[in-house]
Amino acid sequence: MAASLWRSVFGSTALAAAEEDGGVAFWSNPERAGWLTKQGEYIKTWRRRWFVLKQGKLFWFKDSQVTRASIPRGVIPVAACLTVKGAEDVINRAFAFELSTRTETMYFIADSEKEKEEWINSIGRSIVQHSRSLADAEVVDYDSVRRAAITSSSTDAKPSNTDQE
Repeated sequence: MAASLWRSVFGSTALAAAEEDGGVAFWSNPERAGWLTKQGEYIKTWRRRWFVLKQGKLFWFKDSQVTRASIPRGVIPVAACLTVKGAEDVINRAFAFELSTRTETMYFIADSEKEKEEWINSIGRSIVQHSRSLADAEVVDYDSVRRAAITSSSTDAKPSNTDQE
């Protein structure tokens, strides 16, 4: 019930943001923050939003006064993104760039060429940093696994005192 009420008031993106902020303190010391114009998810109008990049997540808000009580209008987990690059030629808008996942491409417009390049660089660094940490977490050290299995099986094979009675 609460989730459906939330969706009707704020939309599904805001609900996802509230559930996926992952405990990130987006209100203090962001890696990057600023105004971008973003294309809507369902109705493809352009809206100016305040963006905050922090700890591998790109949050957006209606205004720049972001506090602990602020509720993000949306969030993009940067580790899920594959590319970030200029997109002026794609959408025919100056200072445009795109952020792509496996399933979708989102478009943004910065206020200047310098801002566009700074956002692309910041998001690109975050993609590399957070996709690497995700990949590192999935690495299995097979030698350690084998040693643990051998140690485990050798202790299992020893008879206990109760087995000898």
